[in-house]
Amino acid sequence: MGIPLITASALRKSYDNGREHINVLSGLSFTLQSGEAVAIVGPSGSGKSTLLNLLNGLLIPDGGALNVFGVPSSELTEKDWAELRRMRIATLFQDGNLIPTLTVARNVAFRAGLAGLHEHDGEALLAQLDIADTANRYPDQLSGGQRQRAALTCAFVMQPQVILADEPTGSLDYATAQKVAPLFFDAIRERGVGALIVTHNPELAKRCDRVLELREGALHPWDSAMSS
Repeated sequence: MGIPLITASALRKSYDNGREHINVLSGLSFTLQSGEAVAIVGPSGSGKSTLLNLLNGLLIPDGGALNVFGVPSSELTEKDWAELRRMRIATLFQDGNLIPTLTVARNVAFRAGLAGLHEHDGEALLAQLDIADTANRYPDQLSGGQRQRAALTCAFVMQPQVILADEPTGSLDYATAQKVAPLFFDAIRERGVGALIVTHNPELAKRCDRVLELREGALHPWDSAMSS
């Protein structure tokens, strides 16, 4: 068994758009442990991105309990959350979120520097993810698969304990996704990272240790037969 990294209990979040009150999360509970990958599936608009933004501190829950590395989120200041995002929680976006004016190597070095690590710490990772030859290219000079692997390098170079991934293969074609996914999961398991992966891709979901479906504001066991 891994070590609990993030625990949510009866988590709630709602929005008021001026015309109606919308309950997005209404009693959501789960635990993410070290060394495990958990997939979150569900239709668009079900609250998956809201959940990720609660877990990285960009949103504040309306109610329930959220513990991050054993600390109640209610005790974390904005500065605390910023430090967690800098050192311990990496968010991987669908578009890679690379800085367009920096080369791949400089993107990785910048991320390492924010985490207090040496800029050369990313060189081995670039080689491991088979994109060392792209080090001096800019993001707009990369293929979709190369951009996603560069983003993975930026995420892993900070040596996080948690990775929150929003559709990590969503912008990739099938063949490229098939190449990138094993690299992603190998890196997670080799480092004992806890990963929460939002995806619409059932094949990616099935690679995870657990798959949960977000519907009606709560998480439920995923029935893959019902979704096929």
